[in-house]
Amino acid sequence: MALPLPGSASYAARIAFLVELAEHLHLYGTTSQRLEGAIVSVARRLGLDCEPWSNPTGMILTFSDPQRPPGESDSTRVIRLPPGETNLYKLSKADEIAEEVVAGRLDLAEGHAALRALDRPSSWRGNVQQVVGFGLAAASVAGLLRLPWLDIATAGVIGTLIGLLGLASRGRPQMKEADDAIAGIVAGGLAALVAAFIAPLNLNTVVIASMIVLMPGMALTNAFSELTSQHLVSGTARFAGAVTTLLKLTVGTMIALTLVQLVGLEPQVRAWRPQPAWVEWGAVVTAAWAFAALFRAARRDYLLVMAAAIAGYAISRHVGQWLGSPIGVFLSALVITVAGNGYARWWNRPGAIIRVPGIIMLVPGSTSLRSLLVAVQQQDVAAGQDAAITVVNVLLALIAGLLIGNLLLPARRNL
Repeated sequence: MALPLPGSASYAARIAFLVELAEHLHLYGTTSQRLEGAIVSVARRLGLDCEPWSNPTGMILTFSDPQRPPGESDSTRVIRLPPGETNLYKLSKADEIAEEVVAGRLDLAEGHAALRALDRPSSWRGNVQQVVGFGLAAASVAGLLRLPWLDIATAGVIGTLIGLLGLASRGRPQMKEADDAIAGIVAGGLAALVAAFIAPLNLNTVVIASMIVLMPGMALTNAFSELTSQHLVSGTARFAGAVTTLLKLTVGTMIALTLVQLVGLEPQVRAWRPQPAWVEWGAVVTAAWAFAALFRAARRDYLLVMAAAIAGYAISRHVGQWLGSPIGVFLSALVITVAGNGYARWWNRPGAIIRVPGIIMLVPGSTSLRSLLVAVQQQDVAAGQDAAITVVNVLLALIAGLLIGNLLLPARRNL
């Protein structure tokens, strides 16, 4: 039975609130099955029937009033939206607003206005934090791989430039379409110049680390998650988007490396990872902070987000050394899923605050790009097969961990 509606809420007002809520959840990177579940749950508590259909670039929402004869109150909204980006602060606020409205502590007009207020653009501080996050994430991933200091510094500088490039592409649709390829050109070109004029680098690894924020590892994971939950259209579309991103990054990188060769430069490449263990674990902490910034976590959630990211990596690393990498990824994903569901269940907040950062360093985005780069550079599909098989193994282990985790402790909340 639906709860009493706040105030004298009209049918149109309830629909308007749900449409606004659905748009915001989509923009904050919610997967299709979780978004649809959340909308159906809120609609039921507001006394509406809703049949949602979501995909990465839009939604169809059909509403009806169960108190009126069938067909008399049907209303359908078709909404075109850009692919969402994870924003943990705004996701948490949207969830809080929805809870306040259905509990009657906030009327629909106030809830609608509160959701609209979340559309404010980022402040200059937020933009600076994003750029710093790009650079720090790139340097941290290079540190996780125990690369030499020059490689770490080069990845950090390139990552910062890519963050500035992403900031510059906002509001410029034509530049936005090509920003992944441009990022590949910047990363490949600058890394090759450093390797040619300053000192040898682990070239491909530095390029991959510098573009780590753009890697579609999370998109690949979400795509397979949607496919396993029978959201076939959404999962297929998201998978195609992830592959397209990989191709654009690869094309940009190969353009840069080819141009470097055409002008007669010879980057010096080495395979050297001399750093001690403390560098790796220091990089885990800085990477956790960087992803908290990039996911736009609320200040009160920073330590929680960082703890989830560190725990996910630590479980995967230690168990992987003992029982093998796929088992480490599986167990890490399982623990993080159970922790996220428990947090949502007992603290009544989105489990994504733990789930998303907890698996971010497990996703196979960098390995996917490496397999493509190697195959294109050597013009041999077989050359990239080992990395491609690693991608499949990681994805299977990750999805298995997510599925089993949800079975062990089912989520009571969709977010």
